[in-house]
Amino acid sequence: MKTRELARVVTGMATSDGAGVRLRRSLGQSDGARLDPFLMLDEFASDDPDDYLAGFPPHPHRGFETVTYMLEGHMLHEDHLGNRGDLRSGGVQWMTAAAGIIHSEMPQQESGRMHGFQLWINLPAREKMKAPSYRDIPPEGIPEATFDGGRARIIAGAWRELTGAVHGVSTEPLFLDVALDAGAMLRQEIPAGHNAFLYMWDGEAAVGAGGTGRGLPSGSAGLLGDGDLVEVTAGDHGARFLLLAAKPLGEPVVQYGPFVMNTREEIAQALADYRTGTLAREAKRGA
Repeated sequence: MKTRELARVVTGMATSDGAGVRLRRSLGQSDGARLDPFLMLDEFASDDPDDYLAGFPPHPHRGFETVTYMLEGHMLHEDHLGNRGDLRSGGVQWMTAAAGIIHSEMPQQESGRMHGFQLWINLPAREKMKAPSYRDIPPEGIPEATFDGGRARIIAGAWRELTGAVHGVSTEPLFLDVALDAGAMLRQEIPAGHNAFLYMWDGEAAVGAGGTGRGLPSGSAGLLGDGDLVEVTAGDHGARFLLLAAKPLGEPVVQYGPFVMNTREEIAQALADYRTGTLAREAKRGA
């Protein structure tokens, strides 16, 4: 087997989104900082309510999927289709915007820590205008496993004998939340040809064969090279990270804010549909 090495490190950049939520953006901070089919990864983490209370008021999406994973905190999802998701610590919401969703994500706490991630995954051209859908996955719906020196939560894909909470997606995503004790190693097979990256959110680790690879510090995304095996060895203080992989689409990406399509003409249509209110109507019918 060939072990994947770190090909590039993308240091998270401080920014804000929604109505002023402070966050750290790694993938998606520029067009060149993407990894097909992954478009964006944000981490929000603060004990200061001023950093998150404004939340994400109603806004549209079309053409991709959003995955929100909450480590700590309480946020409410509501959308124009009538979906309502109570996202609490350890839970996930998986939203396939496709033809269009108008939704909000608003904090349900006035104090305390809020910590989580939002990931954007592109959809193939043939699925961009399908009917939207939404899944609210409680913490107990996410399989967990322990191994020598660590543990993993399987949000999507498969890990050894376990199948994740989400499966059957055309890009075949793998989404693991991994914790390693000091000096412990994770060995994870990933199909050759799938793109993969790590996001280190606590501690640090060496990425590469036998723990001798390049180090990945906290707050950074590590884009992995070719191969069919990932080996991650935690540093002296352990490591917490996300491991993500998926089948690339190899299609043009044209993004304008919350819309991700294949051509400028499709973006113009999305904007027109949103302005006239037909985005919501088309999405309800399942274009």
